[in-house]
Amino acid sequence: MDTELYSRRVVHPTERVVTGRLVRLMEGYAREVRVGQPALVAVLTAAGVVGLLLKVVRALLSSGGGARRSFKELKKGPEFLVTPVRVRDAAGRLVEVELHGHLPQSALHPGDHVQLTLRAQRDEDLPPRIERIVNLTTGQLLTPRTATLWSHLGPALLLQAMLGAVLLFGVAACSALT
Repeated sequence: MDTELYSRRVVHPTERVVTGRLVRLMEGYAREVRVGQPALVAVLTAAGVVGLLLKVVRALLSSGGGARRSFKELKKGPEFLVTPVRVRDAAGRLVEVELHGHLPQSALHPGDHVQLTLRAQRDEDLPPRIERIVNLTTGQLLTPRTATLWSHLGPALLLQAMLGAVLLFGVAACSALT
């Protein structure tokens, strides 16, 4: 029987580290990061305290404010790129893993000898995701980066939330002393 005619089955690896040859980077697609509502409500509540003070100051100075994102937009969460990757491991198996985030275009090419450090995903039906890539062909160490809740909310809103939390704790501490 000619084994060249039949494509081998793609499997999801169970090992933490897989070494092999990069076969193919598949077409990427967007996946959304889940945003926990309690964390979002806490940040927006603390930021709202400072927001109220800023509205009063803006009203006194009569300057216009910038556009703000709605709760619905913030709850939706950021999207990140998911690229399915196929690698032929040392045992000759074709394994599929997922690359979350972006890497430089020149970082990986089919045929590169790679060592992948993997982490299982919450959904067991999904292939493991790549935490770290060592491209043994070029000697590069690559770590894909994805969007997080904190990068989605942005530094301005987080700073405003921190100031609001400090203000709330200060008011609570002063009222506890009296």
